[in-house]
Amino acid sequence: MNSSSIFPFSAKPLAESKVHWVKSSQQWLFRISLCCLGMTCLAFQVQAQTQVPANTNPPAAATTAAAPAGTSAPSGDYDRSKVPPVTPMPRPGSFIMPPTSPGYYSLWEMINGNKREKPPVAPYAPFALLPTSAYDIDFRYLDTAGYEKDFFDPIKRMDLGNDWLLSLGGNFWYRYTHETDSRLNAAGTNNDFHMLRTRFHADLWYKDKVRLFAEGIDARTFGSELPPLATDRNHADILNLFTDIKVASVNNGPVYVRVGRQELLYGSQRLVSTLDWVNTRRTFQGVKAFWRTPGWDVDAFWMRPMVIEKGNVDNWDTQQNFYGLWATHRPKPGHLIDLYFLSLDNNRNLSSPNVLAGNILQGNSNLHTLGGRFVGNIDSFLYELEGMYQFGQRSNLDVSAFAVASGVGYRLPLPMNPQAWIRYDFASGDSKSNDGRSNTFNQLFPFGHYYMGFLDRVGRQNIHDINAQFTLHPMPWFTFITQYHRFYLANNTDYLYNASGLATMRDPTGQSGSHVGDEIDFRANFHVSRHQDVLIGYSKLFSGNYLEKQRPGISADLFYVQYNIRF
Repeated sequence: MNSSSIFPFSAKPLAESKVHWVKSSQQWLFRISLCCLGMTCLAFQVQAQTQVPANTNPPAAATTAAAPAGTSAPSGDYDRSKVPPVTPMPRPGSFIMPPTSPGYYSLWEMINGNKREKPPVAPYAPFALLPTSAYDIDFRYLDTAGYEKDFFDPIKRMDLGNDWLLSLGGNFWYRYTHETDSRLNAAGTNNDFHMLRTRFHADLWYKDKVRLFAEGIDARTFGSELPPLATDRNHADILNLFTDIKVASVNNGPVYVRVGRQELLYGSQRLVSTLDWVNTRRTFQGVKAFWRTPGWDVDAFWMRPMVIEKGNVDNWDTQQNFYGLWATHRPKPGHLIDLYFLSLDNNRNLSSPNVLAGNILQGNSNLHTLGGRFVGNIDSFLYELEGMYQFGQRSNLDVSAFAVASGVGYRLPLPMNPQAWIRYDFASGDSKSNDGRSNTFNQLFPFGHYYMGFLDRVGRQNIHDINAQFTLHPMPWFTFITQYHRFYLANNTDYLYNASGLATMRDPTGQSGSHVGDEIDFRANFHVSRHQDVLIGYSKLFSGNYLEKQRPGISADLFYVQYNIRF
């Protein structure tokens, strides 16, 4: 997680009025959500008490309620098949094209001899990590005739009278982790620990006009030999709590306003992600307006990141404002274009020498990111290109920084669905910390774990990453992924930053060289059933000349086993 999103704020006497205003505005966000819920419940009560006169024809909505389950029947004056207006998770970098040939698509199907001619229609991706937010999981197929029934169907898309839908669901995972030379602190610093995470949600819709979504989370860790990270624990808190209100329809596409606590996920997730790898996930609070059509998605938002408080109710970071405009265009199937402008205002006024020396100042900053991305496939040829440029001010320093992510891949026409990618990722660093300029790229709120090695020792700041990925599906339910990374500092005198954006080590003379090291990652995912996955992984970092001089004797590795069930 980006360190700026979890750094605890400190009150200042001169800013009391501003803090009071911020707290008041946060309270108003929740009041608006609760008012919308109250109006929704009142409308439901009034509708339930309304009686149809004896000698009149019933309204169309009443006819809908009597429609048999599993059919796509008319729903009064709205199209039920478009509720909710789901936003599919966009393709990440180094995306995998799943198998489509006849076979067993889960371990349970193989045990029962249920061989399929093509992949089943299912709401969840067949993988233990699922960055997609619970409110964007698509269960609309349950309204079509002939769908494949599931044990949890009765709690999805439940009719609560005419034009009302309620869905319930949740998720539980357990992970065991063993780290050698953990966090690159010193040779022999090992860490073994266990993680538990539980989530439950409720999703209530009135027609396609009003939505209330609530999701709780409980994240715990135990057995750790080192102090837990801020993202490891969050006891009985709110992950999502928002209201959607439909305000217009433009070019046959709905326009909604979403108010409250909510996760954000955009594009490749290099800049904005839910960060599913960590035990707590990342969430924000604020207001978002979004427009959805078959060809375009357009979002405009103002948010503040939430500060995790293990034993208390989380509060938003009063010293950060994150706002932006994000547009995604789908010119034709298989291709996607992202265009975006993001701004992060940070008023921390930090004075830590460690942060100041890194020239990636998180305080007193007004940072803007302008970027675009092209991704897709032409038959078996896979491609991605993303460019990001940053400008603005950091503590009276002019910012000029950029990052590039590029890659080409190919799906080989061979058994086991082999696919290979070759990639180059770059994020600028700073050669001089006292020249009045800051050139170190700020990765904002990323899913860095997916891109820069699973050990999380390298972030998208001051780095060259020459990397490759190879994937196999020995069976449709078994996914094997291996990645190789070769890391170099972009500027020898700038810091090495980890996956959370924290400056971890630096040689101001530059004499330690630039070769950080080489990392290799192995992941094997077993799709047990529609709802269950087991993920096993191993990562190893081989020190380059830079790490050998900065952390002598380090030989870091990571082993983990994760079980995940969703319903």
